[in-house]
Amino acid sequence: MKIATLEQLEDIQHQGQAGTYPEKTKIFVGMATCGLSAGAEKVFQALKEEIQTAGLDVSLQKTGCIGYCQREPLVDWIEPGKPRLTYERMSPDLARALIQHIAQGKIMPEGVLCRMDQEEWLVEDTFRPYTANGAPPDFRPFPVYQELPFFKKQRKIALRNCGFINPEIIEEYIGRGGYKALYQVLKKMSPDEVIAEVKKSGLRGRGGAGFSTGLKWEFCRKAPGDLKYVICNADEGDPGAFMDRSILEGDPHAVLEGMAIGAYAMGAREGYLYVRAEYPLAIEHLKTAMAQAEAYGLLGENIFDTSFSFRLKIREGAGAFVCGEETALIASIEGKVGEPRPRPPFPAQKGLWGCPTNINNVKTWSHIAPIIARGAEWYAAMGTPKAPGTTVFSLVGKVNNTGLVEIPLGISLKEMIFDIGGGIPGDRPFKAVQTGGPSGGCISREHIETPVEYESLGALGSIMGSGGMIVMDQGTCMVDLAKFFITFTMEESCGKCTPCREGTKRLLEILTDISQGEGKESDLEALEELAHYIKDVSLCGLGGTAPNPVLTTLRYFRDEYLAHIVEKRCPAGVCKALITYEIDGEKCTGCMACAHNCPQTCITGEKKKPHVIDASHCVRCGVCLESCKFGAVKVY
Repeated sequence: MKIATLEQLEDIQHQGQAGTYPEKTKIFVGMATCGLSAGAEKVFQALKEEIQTAGLDVSLQKTGCIGYCQREPLVDWIEPGKPRLTYERMSPDLARALIQHIAQGKIMPEGVLCRMDQEEWLVEDTFRPYTANGAPPDFRPFPVYQELPFFKKQRKIALRNCGFINPEIIEEYIGRGGYKALYQVLKKMSPDEVIAEVKKSGLRGRGGAGFSTGLKWEFCRKAPGDLKYVICNADEGDPGAFMDRSILEGDPHAVLEGMAIGAYAMGAREGYLYVRAEYPLAIEHLKTAMAQAEAYGLLGENIFDTSFSFRLKIREGAGAFVCGEETALIASIEGKVGEPRPRPPFPAQKGLWGCPTNINNVKTWSHIAPIIARGAEWYAAMGTPKAPGTTVFSLVGKVNNTGLVEIPLGISLKEMIFDIGGGIPGDRPFKAVQTGGPSGGCISREHIETPVEYESLGALGSIMGSGGMIVMDQGTCMVDLAKFFITFTMEESCGKCTPCREGTKRLLEILTDISQGEGKESDLEALEELAHYIKDVSLCGLGGTAPNPVLTTLRYFRDEYLAHIVEKRCPAGVCKALITYEIDGEKCTGCMACAHNCPQTCITGEKKKPHVIDASHCVRCGVCLESCKFGAVKVY
């Protein structure tokens, strides 16, 4: 059926609401990549088999990632008239026990992450697509999740549906207000009005540079040419980043609707989703979503019975980090080598196949429909005056609560790490946080009160980037960290320009000398001079930001570099050439664990007597340190 009228859309919406807020028992299993890697497939199968065995009338559905990756697999049990329950770290055995409890009309107490009374869910569930008076929703978490520290300070817009709908059922997306914003712009707004609304919202690109989205759209609309393109950049290549993947896996229609609105505003009729091939589940869900949208006439010719037509295609990236840069991405879609080119002309003037082209990130596109539905003023009221709205971070590293986090811009790094993230495991001292991925900077504990927004992070030598945030404790060596990120950017350099190709190679050589105790104090000046040169004259953003980890670690952890150079010592005990393992005879119980596990058999000693490490044969692998339960192994 082709949807042409608001009445038809609302009929589908009511069907979707019935699926999302069911009249019979429904079980959701988080089956995004994070859930699957934690064993969700086996949990789902166990639930399915047990439901069949018990002969229960239960709807079993898949959903995306709600963000609490640390607690996966997650299972939601929704039963009318009873509390809504979320179970954490589910196993097949627990899944079977859950169905047995349901069959007996009981609540299984094991594994409950949180519960919400039915009355609270129905009355205060602000995720619902439309409230009683017909107003669009305020996209905040379910009240029950607000009780959990991980969710308490979050506000979900890009992630509004992730973990709450089945991403393979378009009716559930429509049931929560999906495609009403597209209907609104096609029936009631001119392209210029749409762009004005996006500009008024203050939305800035969530893919890195933070340029005004509305202004970027305006440039493309005003560019001469009958044929124009819109592109979604889903080539997420930062180590530890999984924001775009989770949105595409959990709510693909949010991106499709945003792109259709943008295409209408800019005068484009065709678009591309450039997705890294390493995201097979995201690609599968996108293909399903596109087919369903086409079946309803929400993509294709004469959408909503108007003159606007829009078609989308998927292009899979080959994993080149540099293709996250706009002009390299365009070259890749055209079938050329993914190399950046000088700008101007910018893609808005001359992009895909020489036509005006707009490229936005997954997160940027997913903000568009809520801005139209709720209005620019609603969106601009969140965040800060210079950085309105919310953004999504992957919070990883040495932090208790790892996962996907969406926060209003302007909250502090401290709130991110200690309130949402739950602090450092084992209450070890916080040392630094890396924002912006491999091209970002390392921010020290002295700046932990810094607001998370573009200008504040930029002033510290870091960037917002696409949203990666890696937390580090005292066990992280900053020289080794800088070496890791420079190795990554050096290997991902396309090699087209000399500063990036040769400069990153030389940075790595110097860092390697320092980590091996062969550095000189003059190397620090050389690192800084070379890093600034690479930033200033590289062709694209990869080279322009690659030295950030080096410059920020030098800026905030210079004493650690000097310890490597002058004292020939790695304070964090990481750089192998500068550390020694010894056994404390007073603490050693002679349990033999270290000796049995040592790959070099260089630990000797009798049972129940102190052991000794032969330093001449030790390869500093750290197995003895990991094996000892008594704290007897020391690193110097």
